[in-house]
Amino acid sequence: MSRPDFAVWGPRPKELVLAVWPVTGDDPESGPPVTVTMNRDDDGWWHPAEPVPDLGPEVDYGYLLDGSQVPLPDPRSRRQPYGVHARSRTFDPAGYPWSDEQWYGRQLAGGVIYELHVGTFTRDGTLVAAIERLDHLVELGVDFVELMPVNAFDGHHNWGYDGVLWYAVQEAYGGPRGYQQFVDACHQRGLAVIQDVVYNHLGPLGNYLPQFGPYLVETASNTGWGSAINLDAEGSDEVRRYILDNAAMWFRDFHVDGLRLDAVHALQDDRAVNILEDLAIEAGVLSASLGRPLPLIAESDLNDPRLITAREGGGYGLTAQWNDDFHHALYVSLTGDTSGYYGDYDSLAALSKVLSSGFYLDGTRSRFRGRTHGHPLDTIRTPTWRLVVYSDNHDQIGNRAAGERLSFMVDHQQLAIAALVTLLNPFTTMIFMGEEWGARTPWQFFSSYTEPELAEQVARGRMAEFAAMDWDTSAVPDPQDPETFERSKLDWAELETPSAIDLLELNRRLLELRREYPDLTDPRFDQAAVSFDDEQHWLVVQRGNVIIAVNFGVETIEITLPFVVKSLLDIGEVSCTDELAQLGPHSALVGVRS
Repeated sequence: MSRPDFAVWGPRPKELVLAVWPVTGDDPESGPPVTVTMNRDDDGWWHPAEPVPDLGPEVDYGYLLDGSQVPLPDPRSRRQPYGVHARSRTFDPAGYPWSDEQWYGRQLAGGVIYELHVGTFTRDGTLVAAIERLDHLVELGVDFVELMPVNAFDGHHNWGYDGVLWYAVQEAYGGPRGYQQFVDACHQRGLAVIQDVVYNHLGPLGNYLPQFGPYLVETASNTGWGSAINLDAEGSDEVRRYILDNAAMWFRDFHVDGLRLDAVHALQDDRAVNILEDLAIEAGVLSASLGRPLPLIAESDLNDPRLITAREGGGYGLTAQWNDDFHHALYVSLTGDTSGYYGDYDSLAALSKVLSSGFYLDGTRSRFRGRTHGHPLDTIRTPTWRLVVYSDNHDQIGNRAAGERLSFMVDHQQLAIAALVTLLNPFTTMIFMGEEWGARTPWQFFSSYTEPELAEQVARGRMAEFAAMDWDTSAVPDPQDPETFERSKLDWAELETPSAIDLLELNRRLLELRREYPDLTDPRFDQAAVSFDDEQHWLVVQRGNVIIAVNFGVETIEITLPFVVKSLLDIGEVSCTDELAQLGPHSALVGVRS
């Protein structure tokens, strides 16, 4: 049993009783519970005042607060077999027979991440079903599998960002034991696992934590998802411990190799040591203890280098951060779409600057925001791999009005160019599930909230966001419609089509080149020379002895290269004579010094 003492932090209730049931099957209505009186210590922790009866190797349990007869789940519940509104169940993480004793992790430098959502990665939508597709990822050539949030949420299906019990794996996915099986299977195949965690807010339904203690706090701005997590007000020591212990749980009990920290710009923390720095410190301690790298990757729209600056240099000491500037600059170069925030990236100068300096908005003015934004990276001391780049991800697809992938907006050769530019650079690169073959299934925002009024409120909020981007809202699907969820599942049968086979083979070849030529992953920013022409829509990148030349336009062009090259890979119509390259519409060349 993971927590045999049944201790729970609850400074708010004046009385708290533990209710325990034997596990008798799938029926939550299994008769009256055994109740145990709890005593509170000076720190607000409640402990059983008498021994808890032995009702079996597993028990269902909950807490009765201030005379209520409705059991609330454990804030640190490891399992919720009946959903987030019902009692918890004990779970022993040590009960799984791991087979990864020889697994020592993977470093992030030079790595390739594959982002997937458990519920839509396969038709069954479970962790066990996802194991059946891991060989596909190995053959593709990725290094990390990044799972979108799996912690327990209200309803049956959800993006995952409405989780309310951070320690419990969603039962519909296979629960905690299924999660252990998945990680073990990944390690057996040489794949590291990154878990996406949400520490900036709690979901709107099934969140009973405030009844126990001050987990949330009202601030002037709150977050985009409601009340802020209490990181710096009264009682915040235990709330921060709740976060830090959760991170340690993934690393210790589930053998996870890294964490992706959702929207860290929404973490409101005025304490001298920021919660992100605390996370970095404790991940470092565990890394030394467990003997493997434990990278922390931040999602942030601040373009703030402090996140990935070492603590010795005055930063937070995180390993890496997502870089939306890369996505936006590449997306505009491919599509010409300058609506909303894409308007800041309306020149190839944006993509050129990102490839040379990391951030495009680095203290420069953002027309969309109406102010300056970001701060320059120290490109002399910061390695390129600390930035994670992508041509699609769950946000950039799912937060579009109709959940359109890039494959809906550009032709086959442009998809190939997107893969080339994304995978042949020295950043940490990421592929969103299905992108490797140009999946034609959308990935839409879906939910299964049990309260219709909340569902309607969320839908209205998304409509307002789409209007701000000048997008057509007439085709927005209903998130609550089960068909929205079903449409978003990958169709693996697409892999049998010629276009999918061709694009998948291209992605494999690109990842082979990435490993074969060290110039492509050289982590020094100053080893890249980038030139471009906005009028003719071409861009050339030289990394050591490797040249990448791209024609984003629809006219055939001629480019003088820095030296004579031998072609390693062509997209579209390409020919070279000495140092002169001719590129047809939507074409690209990867060459090495001849």
